[in-house]
Amino acid sequence: MRIDLLDNLKIIRMKTFVTCIIGTLALLLYSCNTSSPDLGLASLDNGRSNAESSHASYAGSNIDRLAFIRPGETVTIFDVEGAAVINHIWLTFNEARPNWFEPEGSANPGELVIRMYWDNASEPAVESPLGNFFAAGFGLRNEIKSIPVTVETGDGYNCYWQMPYFKAGKITINNESEKSARGFYYVIDYTEYKRLPRNTAYFCAQYRQEYPEKLGSDYLIADIEGKGHYVGTVMSVRARSPYWFGEGDPKFYVDGEQEPSIWGTGTEDYFLCAWGFSHYLFNYFGCTYMSSTGEEDLGIKYTLYRWHMKDAVRFSKSLRFEIEHHGWMSPDETDSGVADGHVEREDDMATVAFWYQKGQPKRFAPLPPYKERVLPNLDIIVEGKDMIGSVRHSPGKVELQKGYDWTGDGQILFTPAKENNAWLKADFMVEQEEYRGLILKLSHADNYGIYRVYLDGKPIPRVPMTTDMDYADPDKIEDIKIMNLFQKSSTPGSQIAIVEVVKDYYLGSSTLKKGKHTIRFEQVGKDPYSKGNSLGLDSFRLRQRWNKKRPSLGPNSAKSTRTERD
Repeated sequence: MRIDLLDNLKIIRMKTFVTCIIGTLALLLYSCNTSSPDLGLASLDNGRSNAESSHASYAGSNIDRLAFIRPGETVTIFDVEGAAVINHIWLTFNEARPNWFEPEGSANPGELVIRMYWDNASEPAVESPLGNFFAAGFGLRNEIKSIPVTVETGDGYNCYWQMPYFKAGKITINNESEKSARGFYYVIDYTEYKRLPRNTAYFCAQYRQEYPEKLGSDYLIADIEGKGHYVGTVMSVRARSPYWFGEGDPKFYVDGEQEPSIWGTGTEDYFLCAWGFSHYLFNYFGCTYMSSTGEEDLGIKYTLYRWHMKDAVRFSKSLRFEIEHHGWMSPDETDSGVADGHVEREDDMATVAFWYQKGQPKRFAPLPPYKERVLPNLDIIVEGKDMIGSVRHSPGKVELQKGYDWTGDGQILFTPAKENNAWLKADFMVEQEEYRGLILKLSHADNYGIYRVYLDGKPIPRVPMTTDMDYADPDKIEDIKIMNLFQKSSTPGSQIAIVEVVKDYYLGSSTLKKGKHTIRFEQVGKDPYSKGNSLGLDSFRLRQRWNKKRPSLGPNSAKSTRTERD
């Protein structure tokens, strides 16, 4: 009996010992799997690096580019078979404005379309105007400083989104311009592998637009089928009504849900700002373009980006991403006749959605041709050439200055002879009596002055958000709109040299009588850094307004958070 008891004790001790050994090994394995350091570049990879580029075809040549991408032409800049991951794309091409390289100018970034095809798919997984893909809307070249996309001075386009494929990868550029894309350079770096993991996802991006947004439904940014994660948004918007456009909430519907499980708090909040927008460039969010400092201006344009690299929106079956187009509305477009902070708006919107997914993506929006991607013209335009014959002014020089940045035959450039008290006035004709927004398009440079403006002898007000857009009281000088036309030769933190910047100034809305009207500019000072007090008048514009009254979306909309913010 005693021997059996000892044997049992030995067996129990042995089992306990073995259990401890197994537990210790499991703990070590768990620790290795969960606490091992991320060695990054110090971790060796079995892949082989390679690149496709526009390099010269023979040694000794410096023709490292595609000389032209002709109008209507599609060129393939990447076509590689075998498993690989594209790690970096760099490209550049001549700017649209005339220059020494191309006196007639070239295609702009919005006229070029980039498409990417993975594993011999007939439909592209990426399809977008090249500019919008790189977070620059409206056909402009804008600087961007972010983690996955960097555009140096608006010229050097860099993309660091990883783009894997199992069998073949293809990238094309299509020129939809009437001008050639001149001097197109590129280098595409990739890593070849024997095979990729089965759960490797494709990189996808899709452009979509509504000019204007459709009433009665939220704006659709993405409608994705499959398993994956959403990683970014680029949005370009033009306000077609006065006042702040961005009260719309973003909504993510995950895996077919009827109510969004991810529901945001507003447009500027989704783009990680607060209390409005300004020009800013950060790693994961930014505003690459803001056409005016007046957030309530009719026609103000923005381009914004938001990368979900640290907060990807994951889904197993599907993802639908929408955003409301709600915001403030001026009294002339509300059924109450007062400013309302929660109204459905009809602005012009264009977006690019970025995501990764397993399997080929579904195309949820056709890419419109370039002529349909251009914002519709809403203006009756009175050019500088139409007014220059009626110009009267204080001592100085007046000329019609031609140039790429100006409308038609150019701007009226006034160079005063004296340091102070300069003035200029000009006449323009209104052909039809109609309620429209009044827009001045003026130039800015490092030798321009500070002016206020009068229309038919009445001073134009500052047009704050809460006013009824009526003319200012001539006795209240502090309420008159003052325009500082000075512009530094470069922006802070940027290497971009600025010669002229042309901006819109919203003067309010009115019904101007048919016939002759007079606009007058009076100099009220000069920026301390300005080299002069010149005035550049590009054009006067009568901008189309919506002829409708909009209902409030909520009982307290006129007292929304926008009021509290102001």
